Amino acid sequence: MNLLYAIICEDAEDSLNLRRQNRPAHLQRLQRLQDEGRLILAGPHPAVDSPDPGENGFSGSLIVAEFPSYEAAQAWANEDPYLKAGVYQRVVIKPFLKVFPK
Repeated sequence: MNLLYAIICEDAEDSLNLRRQNRPAHLQRLQRLQDEGRLILAGPHPAVDSPDPGENGFSGSLIVAEFPSYEAAQAWANEDPYLKAGVYQRVVIKPFLKVFPK
C-alpha cells in the first residue's frame, strides 16, 4: 500500500538561473509520477506574493505524491535534477495524510 509523502524543498539563494536551466528535467520526472497516477500536487513557492515572481524567483517547492515507503520517497527526492544542480539547499520529507478534498 502506497502512502502519501510531502517533499518540502527550500531553494538556495540566487538559484533562479539553475532552476530555469534544470526545469525541463525536473518537470519530466514529475510527469512520470503523474502518468503513474501517484502525483497529488506539485509546484513552486514564489518568493513574493505574485503568481509571476519574475526575477524575484522562488523560495522552494512542494510535492505531494504516493510512494511505497519513506525510503522510496527519499530515494526519489535524492535524484531530483533541482537537488543535484544545487537549486535546493534543503529537502524535508514527511508522511502526509490527505483529509480534504475527499
